[in-house]
Amino acid sequence: MQYSRILVACLTAACVSSLAIAILYRFAESWGLVDRPDERKHHVGHIPLIGGLAAFIGVLAGAVVDGQAHLFTSTLLATAAVLAVVGALDDRFDLSVRTRLLVQTAAVLTMVAVTGVHIHTLGHLFGKEFELGVFGIPLTVIAVIGLLNAFNMMDGIDGLAGTLALVSIGAIIMYQGQPQWPGVIVLVLLAGALVPYLAVNLGLVGKKIFLGDAGSMVVGYILAWTLIHLSQSVPDNELSTIDVLWCVGLPVLDTLAVMVRRIREGKSPFKPDRGHIHHMMLRAGLGPRTTLVALVMLAIVLALTGMLTHSLAPGSNLLAFGALTLIYVTTTNRVWQRQQAQGPAPRPLPAPAPVHTAHGMLTSARVLAFPQKPTRAGLGRRPDDGSKRGAAAE
Repeated sequence: MQYSRILVACLTAACVSSLAIAILYRFAESWGLVDRPDERKHHVGHIPLIGGLAAFIGVLAGAVVDGQAHLFTSTLLATAAVLAVVGALDDRFDLSVRTRLLVQTAAVLTMVAVTGVHIHTLGHLFGKEFELGVFGIPLTVIAVIGLLNAFNMMDGIDGLAGTLALVSIGAIIMYQGQPQWPGVIVLVLLAGALVPYLAVNLGLVGKKIFLGDAGSMVVGYILAWTLIHLSQSVPDNELSTIDVLWCVGLPVLDTLAVMVRRIREGKSPFKPDRGHIHHMMLRAGLGPRTTLVALVMLAIVLALTGMLTHSLAPGSNLLAFGALTLIYVTTTNRVWQRQQAQGPAPRPLPAPAPVHTAHGMLTSARVLAFPQKPTRAGLGRRPDDGSKRGAAAE
């Protein structure tokens, strides 16, 4: 009975997400929820930033059908809704980094105040329980905001943020065994709601859309709180605090590497650039789809590695992740320096947009997501006074 309810709720999330995509697409241009190409964004035309909003609407619909009201789940979805609205406003008006961080911090503190859930221990490390005491709440704020922005930063090529979220959800469910706990069910709903977005974003059906800040923030936020609750508040849970890092390994590693490099270069860690691992792989000559598959496989390997190291003592598990972090940061930063020494990368030709005809699907670089005049934006130059995006738009 429970599995039937979960299946129906998941299918509802997927169907409502699909319907929301179709409806929101009609209004995206008039609402200003479109992404325009510039020196960092190499797509063709104005692409609707509605994927995340549609997916979250699907999650809400699935939660209603599931009908299991819990304080943690209800508060999580309510605060995530606030972030979705702020993310949409950011997509439209380019909110400042300070504004986004203030709203994100308020959402996290609201969760802590209402549910009492936060990071209070790092587990039994090196023979001693590592309780955090008064430092637990600040660490919770840093962890949640860090992960939601990590997924935002990984949203740099088609399908990457969404598929990495699916990998993380799969890893969490494998740790749990059965998706019976409410937070895990929310993740199942999120997975179902992301499938229609990925199908459209990857050009399998319809016209291209992007996840948008509303989507990447909500995805990271839901994952972060689910991991915290499972590792800190659920009795006899198999997921330890250190296991959490392996479930979201690639976004965490890449964000740490990028921020370390920016700080060493004397830049703000929130100043966007094209120095993420997917950017470096594209510059090395790999295509977008090859890069996507390679990074998804890497994320899966990291999650499986975490399951293998789960049998180790927590301290040894932490040292293993720390060693991997050092290797990743060192390697990617060396690749970045080598590529920078070669001079500015040539601007790549954007991928042609798919066109559906009675005879199948054709492609043409001249076909844009929305009809428009051949303006500077269509030529790939900055269409207005420029983007002031920070960490929430990499």
